Amino acid sequence: MVEHLTITTKDVALLKPLVSSALEHKKKMLALGIARTRERLAAFEQTYGMTSPEFQRRLHSLELVETPDFTDWRMEIEALRLLESQHQALDEAHLD
Repeated sequence: MVEHLTITTKDVALLKPLVSSALEHKKKMLALGIARTRERLAAFEQTYGMTSPEFQRRLHSLELVETPDFTDWRMEIEALRLLESQHQALDEAHLD
């Protein structure tokens, strides 16, 4: 479903490039955040010898006991999901 966002201004010619630039900058910052988060996830995976999906499955099935590291790992997984969804939203956005 396509939704619309309306911004009102007295000077479209001035505002449109500013908004476009801000959106592109935010997309780049999200991409950097995604890369950093993936690096942190890879470090957890290396340290504990399992993938993030396996970690989640084992944590949810109570095979693993919650530790401070595991809390951080879970938070990184959630952060990645959020960053990726925000990046996708901006990637799919079209400025008329």
